[in-house]
Amino acid sequence: MGKIWTDENKFKKWLDVEIAACEAQAELGRIPAEAVTHIRERAAFEVERIQEIEKEVNHDVIAFLTNVAEHVGPDSRFIHLGMTSSDVLDTANALLMKEAGELLLKDLERLRDVLAGRALEFKSTPCIGRTHGVHAEPITFGLKLALWYEETRRHIDRMTAAIRNISVGKISGAVGTYAHLDPQVEALVCKKLGLTPAPVSNQIIQRDRYAQFLSTLAIIASSLEKFTTEIRALQKTEVLEVEEYFAGGQKGSSAMPHKRNPITCERIAGLARVLRGNALTAFENVTLWHERDISHSSAERIILPDSTIALDYMLDKVSTVIEKLQVYPENMLKNLNLTRGIVFSQPLMLLLAEKGLTREEAYRIVQHRAQEALAEKKEFKEVVLNDSEIRNHLSEKEIDSVFDLKKNLRNVDTIFRRIGLIRDDDGGKH
Repeated sequence: MGKIWTDENKFKKWLDVEIAACEAQAELGRIPAEAVTHIRERAAFEVERIQEIEKEVNHDVIAFLTNVAEHVGPDSRFIHLGMTSSDVLDTANALLMKEAGELLLKDLERLRDVLAGRALEFKSTPCIGRTHGVHAEPITFGLKLALWYEETRRHIDRMTAAIRNISVGKISGAVGTYAHLDPQVEALVCKKLGLTPAPVSNQIIQRDRYAQFLSTLAIIASSLEKFTTEIRALQKTEVLEVEEYFAGGQKGSSAMPHKRNPITCERIAGLARVLRGNALTAFENVTLWHERDISHSSAERIILPDSTIALDYMLDKVSTVIEKLQVYPENMLKNLNLTRGIVFSQPLMLLLAEKGLTREEAYRIVQHRAQEALAEKKEFKEVVLNDSEIRNHLSEKEIDSVFDLKKNLRNVDTIFRRIGLIRDDDGGKH
């Protein structure tokens, strides 16, 4: 990803735009075909030379064009004909963001596949679901991962849309009026470069497009933070249902040799904050004076490379964390049973309501018995079986069904089918 944002690649994209514009002008008969041949053969640049010229002229595009002209010679008069700097900058930026976005798409596809595999691996592994950090009802660990899998699929859709939205070029001159260019030049240039012409522009590609791109990166980063925050919570010593892979020879603390810390997951949380901040800067860049100013430009030189490089890194790290995640089903089962069965209070309440009790009455009975079991460290099922008020309505067999873990999790396969992780025909994964 870093190579995309090097000066070498940036100037290469600028040159691609300028040559495409010359070719388009030749096709429309505005410049000689032989001049374009010479330009294609001789056009080159040196990053150091551009930087040297820029120190004098204080304008990066002029410095670039001056350096290219040193290689091309007299035919350089046909380069940048009728164009403004932003025609080059924004069209080239579209190429750079498209290239970066397509790499991020591959990263997302890898994460999706890793999540699919591990979700299927733990599809039937029971664990406790938590709301407000407190035990709620049983789920499976595979369901957690399936949730992340489906979220990642949505991110693939978002990233695809963001790439399409940003893959727009503009060759319309100083304020977008084509005063010194034929609009066909723009159409031909964009076709050559694999972009869509901006339907209307002023001097720049409008920055709502950039804001969508950067906000998409920030949303993806926020999901990665969510995934890794859950891993961190499940790695607490008193929980220890999962653990970030700890390599041989790795050290967890300079002071405490016993420590095994979820440092990669914590790193993701920090970087997600950076990407959200960069997205905010992209929102600020939407508002520019009149047909343009350049208040956006300095910020974009930071937020575009930094955000794409950071997210590329984050996606790779999260995929590896989940791929190598240490999972402890025995601890999941132990934690599920920690409250001695009170997590089955809802099916008990519903069954009592089915027998004719009002919901409020059923709720009161079950809540009292659950609190008794918790306070006196008794098995909830035992308390229920010994409660005459409940036994007036339910048989032992019916009470047994309340505490049937498989019954509580009977629709897990349905959920997996709904998101395409298993199929009725072959049971294969997506």
